[in-house]
Amino acid sequence: MNSRSIDSIIREYADEIKEDIIGYWEFVYQEFFVLVITDENHNRLRIISPITPEKKLSSKTLRTCMAANFDRALDARYAISKDYLWSAFIHPLKELTDGQFIDALNQVVSLATNYGTTYTSSGLLFGGENDVE
Repeated sequence: MNSRSIDSIIREYADEIKEDIIGYWEFVYQEFFVLVITDENHNRLRIISPITPEKKLSSKTLRTCMAANFDRALDARYAISKDYLWSAFIHPLKELTDGQFIDALNQVVSLATNYGTTYTSSGLLFGGENDVE
């Protein structure tokens, strides 16, 4: 996979593209704002979606997000950066297939969608205590 193939997939799946520069895309997918960033020189891909300002997180919610990263978030993860809680997927770029990219995009949006309820990125649970607020 490379940035041009990512561009083709985004153009096919995005509801609305706000910014598209090869290597950086901002778009709406399933009513969620998503950013995709690629770096071919360092073989990296990042798919992220903002969820809520960090200051709105209680310690219990933060703990639930971290527990979800262990057993319910699968390939997408909750992360904090720039004063926001994000749904994020980070992966080597070249090794990713088209199907894996689409699955990752869906997981990122599902994890954002399920924040505050099941905290899951798909229907699969991978062991763990499965505690939610």
